Amino acid sequence: MKKFLSLTLLLLVTVVMAVQAQVSFTVKYKRVNPTTVDIVFTGTAQPGWHIYSTNIGEGGPTRATFGVDKIKGAKLKGGLKGGPGAKTMQDPIFEMPVTYYEGHATFTQRVELLDKDYELKGYLKYGACNDENCLPPTSVNAIVKGTDGPAPTAESKAEEAAAQQQAMANGLPTTQTDTMGNNVAATDIAATAVAVQPLDSAATQALWTPVIKELRNFGTGADDVSGKAWYYIFFLGFVGGLVALFTPCVWPIIPMTVSFFLKRSGNRRKGIRDAITYGVSIVVIYVALGLIITTLFGANALNDLSTNAVFNILFFLMLVVFAASFFGGFEITLPSKWGDAVDSKAEKTTGLLSIFLMAFTLSLVSFSCTGPIIGFLLVEVSTSGGSALAPTIGMLGFAIALALPFTLFALFPTWLKSAPKSGGWLNNVKVVLGFLELAFALKFFSVADLAYGWHLLDRETFLALWIVIFTLLGVYLLGAIKFPHDDEDERHTSVPRFFLALISLAFAVYMVPGLWGAPVKAVSAFAPPISTQDFNLDPVKIEAKFTDYEAGMAYARQTGKPVMVDFTGHGCVNCRKMELAVWHDAKVRDLLTKDYVLISLYVDEKAPLPAPMEVEENGQTTTLRTIGDKWSYLQRSKFGANAQPFYVLLDNNGRPLNTSYSYDEDVDKFVKFLKTGLDNYKK
Repeated sequence: MKKFLSLTLLLLVTVVMAVQAQVSFTVKYKRVNPTTVDIVFTGTAQPGWHIYSTNIGEGGPTRATFGVDKIKGAKLKGGLKGGPGAKTMQDPIFEMPVTYYEGHATFTQRVELLDKDYELKGYLKYGACNDENCLPPTSVNAIVKGTDGPAPTAESKAEEAAAQQQAMANGLPTTQTDTMGNNVAATDIAATAVAVQPLDSAATQALWTPVIKELRNFGTGADDVSGKAWYYIFFLGFVGGLVALFTPCVWPIIPMTVSFFLKRSGNRRKGIRDAITYGVSIVVIYVALGLIITTLFGANALNDLSTNAVFNILFFLMLVVFAASFFGGFEITLPSKWGDAVDSKAEKTTGLLSIFLMAFTLSLVSFSCTGPIIGFLLVEVSTSGGSALAPTIGMLGFAIALALPFTLFALFPTWLKSAPKSGGWLNNVKVVLGFLELAFALKFFSVADLAYGWHLLDRETFLALWIVIFTLLGVYLLGAIKFPHDDEDERHTSVPRFFLALISLAFAVYMVPGLWGAPVKAVSAFAPPISTQDFNLDPVKIEAKFTDYEAGMAYARQTGKPVMVDFTGHGCVNCRKMELAVWHDAKVRDLLTKDYVLISLYVDEKAPLPAPMEVEENGQTTTLRTIGDKWSYLQRSKFGANAQPFYVLLDNNGRPLNTSYSYDEDVDKFVKFLKTGLDNYKK
């Protein structure tokens, strides 16, 4: 359990704290002999940072490895070798010995040349940490290419074939070629199996031509929705702050703090001023946290992180651990010396600084209750708004809700007498929050499950677990279940608890038809898509015929229909809402199935491309390794957008037929959007 909790805390710190790239690598190539080349990676770490070596066991930090994107006429000779200067220590977090470098690190990968023409595209993947933070796994590209290799022999050809087989066994996809001479993924080939005549290279190139200006000429349909996203993000943060307010870690502090300011000041006016300053300090602290995350990560990085398997599994485990804590299994607290240190500093200082430090103390001591709420909030707002400022806006809403009672009770101290006193009801709130965290934990596991195609938590399984969780929540609220910190003397169910139990049980019953394919729109944002359900009695199925852009466009040209490209994601909440709330409407369904060719492109699809693609973006070379990378690049380069859902209507040459459309559950508006595009296509 100690290791488990340590990993959980490490995850939370990584998400919500500042982490800068403190490690840099250079790549050099050394020709050892006519048939051997050494790729030498030399890393430099800032003081306090260390780079992990190659010989680290399973379950530990990210070790240094060498991966291959493409190999021809060459093979790897041995594995990645670390240079001198490595140190070994017993890591207290991972509870295992780890080997690492401080200051400088050298890794060498030897390559044996087998043919006159040779090419190897690979990368070093490494991890680095200091005593407080860890960098996400980072890669450094390397290319060995030339025409001065040895003359091929029968033995070298056999070795090359064996190297290719080994690459496939290690997860390197082999390159397949379509009739246009382009490398295509296996999924792309499957998509084109619908009797589609492939497009020539010129037509394919035209499909990728940017149309950002043409989209703008139609209007700013997608931008109109972004304004609504700001309100949603702020509201989500505000609700999170209200939830945190009514927890045993925060609520008892309110009257104590307000009374302290009013008594210490000597006059009520100064006490009110200090209490207001205290509330403003809370806002400043949490907004600063949002700005740090915004500056260092941004929306793109967080969106990619949100579908990362390791991140989602760890976040899933973190929420389960916190839920168990809220049920009374154990207590999770930050080291007491952290809060004591800040508190003692506040006592020694005066003026505004002391008030600010008191607010910071509140942030630390309330961690066990606010931590999972803040973590969940940051993930949600970072992937819902599509903007780099989303974490800041979300934290602003959270902080205002948290600071508001301190200010109001300072302005109107008589309200403290009528405010609910701390007691058993706070424990009830904590248990309810534990049930909700347990439910939301499944969402994070589901995202990883969908992105990587594990099929461990399909829709019916997810709904079954939610039905059980919310049924148990209703039973608890009725008093049939007791947890260790509940009041044993409580023999009756209060009216508020009864109505909350009624809502929870009714919600559980509402989800039951979903086991047989009912839409259950209220949970569409969280549950896996209905396409993952094995047993579905619903005759209405709206699924994209194509998940490949070029194949779908070729089919549309062949059938003479316009196209709706749906940029979506396995972890996209608003995408699932649109599909169930809008697509299933009879008017929309008819247009999508009869008049349009629907192409769904998942920007978080983790399946590898048959061969990595190198593209130029913002003056830099970017390597696309997954299918999701390819579709995300298409959305950015051709349409100038990066949020999901994102719908765009195209003619058979890839030109827009209307403005783009984003998240908006107005059915009539979406129907107008589709009909306008259809009319423009027929002109």
